[in-house]
Amino acid sequence: MNDKRWMSLLGLCNRAGQLISGEELVVREIRKGKAKLVILSNDASANTAKKISDKCQYYQVPLKKVNDRFTLGQAIGKDTRVVVAVLDDGFAKKLEELLD
Repeated sequence: MNDKRWMSLLGLCNRAGQLISGEELVVREIRKGKAKLVILSNDASANTAKKISDKCQYYQVPLKKVNDRFTLGQAIGKDTRVVVAVLDDGFAKKLEELLD
């Protein structure tokens, strides 16, 4: 996983207004069908991880995991983030490739 590339792309996605962060907001976007990709940190609580992965599975939204909440937060210019949702198809496809 090339950290620098996916992190800068995620930052660009955030600046373009195509990123939602926070558990409840992400769940809402998944339900609406707007989330194209969900990125979850490996250090999320068991409850949060289960809730997000179940929603992604049910609504057929791709889910990728990254090392920790600090890396995810740093990528979008925040302190820490546990989960984010990408709302744009183009960004989602490229991020999926980079996170494989």
